[in-house]
Amino acid sequence: MNTKTTVQRLQWTPLFTSIKLIFSKPKLLMWSVMLFAATILITWLGDYLALSQLDSFAHNLMPAEPAAVGVLGWLKYAAWLAGDWLYLLLSRVVTFYLAFLLAYTLTTPGYAFLSRAAEKIRAGEYFTEDADFNFRGILRDLLEGVKISIFGIFVTILAILLNFLPVVGQVAAFLLYCFYSTLLFIDFPASRQRWTLGRKLQWLWRYKGTSLRLGVGPALLSMIPLVNIFAMALFFPLLTVHATLNFTPAEVQSGQNHTEVQ
Repeated sequence: MNTKTTVQRLQWTPLFTSIKLIFSKPKLLMWSVMLFAATILITWLGDYLALSQLDSFAHNLMPAEPAAVGVLGWLKYAAWLAGDWLYLLLSRVVTFYLAFLLAYTLTTPGYAFLSRAAEKIRAGEYFTEDADFNFRGILRDLLEGVKISIFGIFVTILAILLNFLPVVGQVAAFLLYCFYSTLLFIDFPASRQRWTLGRKLQWLWRYKGTSLRLGVGPALLSMIPLVNIFAMALFFPLLTVHATLNFTPAEVQSGQNHTEVQ
């Protein structure tokens, strides 16, 4: 008995196809606009409330501004000023990032619905039945969103540590962000099947090439200072649809990747 293995190439849906799909379907466009508005609103509100509390707490802890008199006075003032600027920078970045993760977690069911709608439109090619839609399922989707958000904090810490390594560290950190960005987007079609975080990570490893292609764009967007959160919120619906149109065919074709011919 002779066994022959045939490996099929995974179909890739270009980003332009995803853009065309959203703008040609009023339902997808409406959901995209609503999710964009919700993401921006929750991010802004969470960031504003968190900063208000943090600034109030820090104001009571930080020492008063020292008088810049004499050499020692100027040194104390310079140290105080540097600490104040460092606090402002770190507090704004951290609270904004955490607020975005909160928005991501709370809007997960909405993005899962957008993912399903986009996939169902292409039902003639690829479509998989979802797990039952119920209150318990929504809670599980939210829990998965929390797990991915916490995982994102560890990814960020690891990326910061990697950046201490010259050149190699920066490349490794960027690749890490690429794969984590893809994880954010395949979470929606995968969670509709009630996948665990471990299974989603296995998918990233199994389809490394597809995962990298899906994550490069979002990773680059996330690196643009100040604009990154707005840009991610703006493109999140599009990237969700784009990831879905590439995730589902990969799953359908995975059962055909290796065929045995006797």
